[in-house]
Amino acid sequence: MKTVLFVGAGRHQRRAIERVRELGARVVGVDRNADAPGLAAADAAEIVDFADVPAVTAVARRHEVDGVLTVSADRAVPVVAAVAEDLGLPGIGRETAHLMTHKVAMRRRLADVGVAQPEFAAVRTLHEARTATRAVGFPAVLKPANTGGQRGLFLLQYDDELETHLHAALAESPTQEAIVERYHDGLELNGLAVARDGYVTPLTLSDRLRPPGVGFGVGWIHVYPTTLFGDALARAEDLVVRAVHALGLRDGIAFPQLLASPDGLRVIEVAARIPGGEMARLAAHAVGVDLIEVALRQALGEEVPDSLVLPRFQQPLAIRFLTAEPGPLTPGTVRRIGALDKVLAFPGVVEADTYLAIGETINPVRLDGDRRGYVIATGETNLEALERAEAAARLVDVEVW
Repeated sequence: MKTVLFVGAGRHQRRAIERVRELGARVVGVDRNADAPGLAAADAAEIVDFADVPAVTAVARRHEVDGVLTVSADRAVPVVAAVAEDLGLPGIGRETAHLMTHKVAMRRRLADVGVAQPEFAAVRTLHEARTATRAVGFPAVLKPANTGGQRGLFLLQYDDELETHLHAALAESPTQEAIVERYHDGLELNGLAVARDGYVTPLTLSDRLRPPGVGFGVGWIHVYPTTLFGDALARAEDLVVRAVHALGLRDGIAFPQLLASPDGLRVIEVAARIPGGEMARLAAHAVGVDLIEVALRQALGEEVPDSLVLPRFQQPLAIRFLTAEPGPLTPGTVRRIGALDKVLAFPGVVEADTYLAIGETINPVRLDGDRRGYVIATGETNLEALERAEAAARLVDVEVW
């Protein structure tokens, strides 16, 4: 039996750890939080801050692991790459991990090879930020250079907002770096792709819908397939392949995010991991691809045949996350969580879950963490799937104080 070190053991990681064990591997989970849900699902648990590469490497050596992997957490990707490289195990390498988790480095590499993206500038100080906004113009997006989950993300309309928000953006960056980008209105797309020995196979492109207001960066609905079609869809898939190649990912799962505007397609960013936000479930239900099995095989250096990567079918679906207004949940402290029987019985619903506990607080949507569950529904068309997911989400029974 092969042993795999799983870096990070939160809610999203737990399901992946359970699947890795179903596939026949022994799992060693690493997380600094002793109560992390994934640790209970692992064969062995180690309470270690996974940002501490030497400590994580020591755990890997002690358990004589055959591979290292993570899902969902961008901040774990460089750790996984470093540990694998130091132990001579399969991995994406430190350089590629840096390019695919540090937004400034990513932007510069994409610019070097002419991949379309928003105008950008790196900033560390208020003076640099003001210079940056003069260069890229308003509206602009301010965000940390190396943090995900929409933490420290702000939409800027005026120059005086820089002084209000810059400190918060820099504080979310482990290296006190931020980036200012030109805001382009348009349709956001989430992609999934698999790189094998340098060849990139696009799997899915789905529309990523976002709420209005301060939560503008949160994907609260995913709709597959994308509403792009014909030449526009072909150009988007080509852009995915070009971006993954440019960032040097030869073997791994890529999570590109694109923006389709009236003046063209742009790359927002590309992650080197199975994403959170139930995107692995989207791949399973929409095209019949098990991303966890693909990631496990790649972590162990095993062959990934076409039969595991090429889509087996195409099923329109929608994922509706459970959020506070204008979503179906009411802000407040949770006092009761009802069963999901009615939701799961709704026509077309294939999955539903809540990320809630009694006493927790449901907040207005601002961060990815404000998504408190989801409903996945299928349909004859993506529009029917979305209508079903929206209707089923309204049946969720949660009471708050």
